[in-house]
Amino acid sequence: MKKVTVLGGGIAGVEAAIWLRKEGFKVDLISPRPYLYIYPISIWVPVRKIEFSDVCVPLEELSKVHGFNWIEDEVVKIEAKNKRVFGKRGVYEEFEYLVIAMGASKMRYEGEDNYLTICGDPNDAILMRDKLEELVSQKKKGKIAVGFGGNPKDSTAVRGGPAFEVIFNIHNYLKEKGVRKDFELTLFATMKEPGKRLGPQALKMMDIFFKKLDINKQFGKKIKRFEKHRIVFEDDSFLESDMTMFIAAGSGHPVFQNSDLPLSESGFILIDEFGEVKNIPKVYAIGDSAYIEGPDWRAKQGHIAEVKARNCAHNIAVDSGMKLGEKKSYIDHLNILCVMDSGDGAAFVYRDNKRGLMIPMPIFGHWLKKAWGWYFKNSKLNKIPRIPGL
Repeated sequence: MKKVTVLGGGIAGVEAAIWLRKEGFKVDLISPRPYLYIYPISIWVPVRKIEFSDVCVPLEELSKVHGFNWIEDEVVKIEAKNKRVFGKRGVYEEFEYLVIAMGASKMRYEGEDNYLTICGDPNDAILMRDKLEELVSQKKKGKIAVGFGGNPKDSTAVRGGPAFEVIFNIHNYLKEKGVRKDFELTLFATMKEPGKRLGPQALKMMDIFFKKLDINKQFGKKIKRFEKHRIVFEDDSFLESDMTMFIAAGSGHPVFQNSDLPLSESGFILIDEFGEVKNIPKVYAIGDSAYIEGPDWRAKQGHIAEVKARNCAHNIAVDSGMKLGEKKSYIDHLNILCVMDSGDGAAFVYRDNKRGLMIPMPIFGHWLKKAWGWYFKNSKLNKIPRIPGL
């Protein structure tokens, strides 16, 4: 049985491991984190709509269900051409194919210890929950700032959606606690028109949301540094904040710099349309690790990561001669698709080359996203049948 080694236990890595097993490969999955973290639903941990454990799927359990071998280790170096991977606990080189799905790093800022994030260390979600509860318990007026930044070298590395979701959920949390009037909420972003990639309709609708919910905006200023109780911008103006949640734009994983992988200007791995690393046969990169070709509005999302993971498994099977057929490209699957939750409802968001849509879904939308989270977790564990394509 031919062997594939997968680096990374996130959405892309786990999906690749599952489908490589379906294709008949022996699979090792290397990840330092003992669980798959479901980032899209982690927005509810800070507002206690779900518990932290609800966002985690143990890799040990997934490995038993799907038959892959999980190795708990942290990768520190990759020799892609030699098919050799160095971890803190050992060296891995007995495999035919390598799949890199280690995610990305983040743009660095001075004073970054002064903010929490919903798209980084999972434990930050718990810290945000505790900080919110502390602010509410103090029974005094406060200021909360939620924001996200961009990467001038790669527009696909921006994660703005979760910031919108977090601030809307905080609004509803404070409203339910009866203290919304005591808090000033501000959404800040380094670009002038955050959400522009979703299309003009989405921009107009988001502006309506901000006015209706009394959420302030601070757009179009680069960040100079983060301080304990404020964000300082490039013109030395500042935004006061008792709690700051910020999503830094992505950049290439630092391990990639210590490798022989071809990288984009922003440090992401260069691949062809089939997911194979350029000029290095039998090495694939998927998820946030890989650079995405395509239109200006393209973005790295979970459903794209899963499509690339399934395609990767299929393409490796074809390349190895274990399966007949043609390789599958990810290009035709590029779109933006999400249900943007607001705590008491949601908006369906879609963007492709032809159109951009944002459709309000009061009440029902929130429960639709909750249902997706339940479906994602239980279908991954084979407790319920998986819907084709989802």
